[in-house]
Amino acid sequence: MSRSVNHAASRAKRKRILKLTKGYYGARKNVWTVAKNTLEKGLTYAFRDRRNKKRSFRSLWIQRINAASRLDGLSYSKLMGILRKKNIEINRKVLADFAMNHPKIFREILCEVKK
Repeated sequence: MSRSVNHAASRAKRKRILKLTKGYYGARKNVWTVAKNTLEKGLTYAFRDRRNKKRSFRSLWIQRINAASRLDGLSYSKLMGILRKKNIEINRKVLADFAMNHPKIFREILCEVKK
């Protein structure tokens, strides 16, 4: 008896992978084994970097808050400590946005903190 293989499913799987590698350079887009390995590695990087992106943005927000608060003579750590003591619950993302795009509002927050 002959061996039973599902060629339709195998071909569909290959087409799906090769479709996802569209736009890659050289053999990475059209050679099955290379494309499969490249795609798996790319998905691994994507999974890792979705988490690293959160880390990077938090770091960026802290730098922006620190730079803006130092213009008024207050360091980042002292600012965050005073905010916590006064129970002013405002997150770093919003504070950084105020520091960059709405400096008057940020300065008002600093005046409230300094009182």
